[in-house]
Amino acid sequence: MDINNIISPQLLDAFIKFGINVLVIILKIVVVLAIGLLHVAYATYFERKVIGHMQVRLGPMRVGPHGLLQPFADGLKLFFKEDIVPANADKVVFYIAPIIFMAASMVNLSVIPFSYGFTIADFTISPVIADINIGLLFIFAMAGMGVYGIFISGWASNSKYAFLGGLRSAAQVISYEIAMGLSLVGVMIMAGSLNLTDIVRAQEESVFGMFAIPQIVGFIIFTIAAVAETNRTPFDMPEAESELVAGYFTEYSGFRFALFFLGEYIAMIIMASMATICFLGGWTLPWYITQVVPFINYVPGIVWFLMKVYACIFFYYWIRATLPRYRYDQVMGIGWKILIPVALANILITGLVKIIMTMYGA
Repeated sequence: MDINNIISPQLLDAFIKFGINVLVIILKIVVVLAIGLLHVAYATYFERKVIGHMQVRLGPMRVGPHGLLQPFADGLKLFFKEDIVPANADKVVFYIAPIIFMAASMVNLSVIPFSYGFTIADFTISPVIADINIGLLFIFAMAGMGVYGIFISGWASNSKYAFLGGLRSAAQVISYEIAMGLSLVGVMIMAGSLNLTDIVRAQEESVFGMFAIPQIVGFIIFTIAAVAETNRTPFDMPEAESELVAGYFTEYSGFRFALFFLGEYIAMIIMASMATICFLGGWTLPWYITQVVPFINYVPGIVWFLMKVYACIFFYYWIRATLPRYRYDQVMGIGWKILIPVALANILITGLVKIIMTMYGA
């Protein structure tokens, strides 16, 4: 039986294209998850190495050459470690809390673009799983969901240390997510879009080649807020080993502890990617650099994207090795008394400049 007598060629062609698109999406999900997890594994390795050298130590050296297999040894150890659940814990909530935290971080990888799209055999492939028009808002929404995992893990553990860590995390995220959102309003005004690819394209077409120069105030606020949002030193009050043992995941062990660890490092990579996309030009380089060194135009954009992300992650390590932890009142004061008012002033100035430029046709 001839299939063309049953299904029209146009419908068959549509089915084939739909199937190929589904396969491409599945392949992109697998690739992004695999590369993301590999980056998390070696982010822990390089953090220990970088901080070790800053403290005149060698860092991991035992497992593999220069300790290169240490992340796999740590992962294997956590996988087979005993999963201890406190006797009086709310077991259902205790089980799902790390999954909520990790899932909220992992989902954000789906909207991070790594380069412009390209065409292969009449099929346009975009190096992003979901190129949505509200990518910026989506990342904020998922980041806000992650704090639920932290808070309910502290509550479900039936431990004062964990509960205090959860409360601190909720208060800290509310404070610094406001500052972070306000710091990006200037970027939205300049780009005229919430789509992450459009934001990169707007920087490529701008005079400066990146928004970090005209939006230097917003960039500084975003950087500080991103460190606080990911509970990293010197804003690691929800963990605070000196007074809370390990904070919200004090009672977690084994694989569930690894999920919290995974979520924290994925969140750090997401924040570094956001800084790269919104302020550092994403996978593009400023036009004045490409004019001086023309041959770098042949380097794939994803290489520049990853180099900028690695530089931002290195900054996380640098400040951890350099700065002591703030007191809790200092953390709240920096967020509410400094970052939010300055971010509001930055929005006002950016809006006025945009209006003036529009009036004069600039």
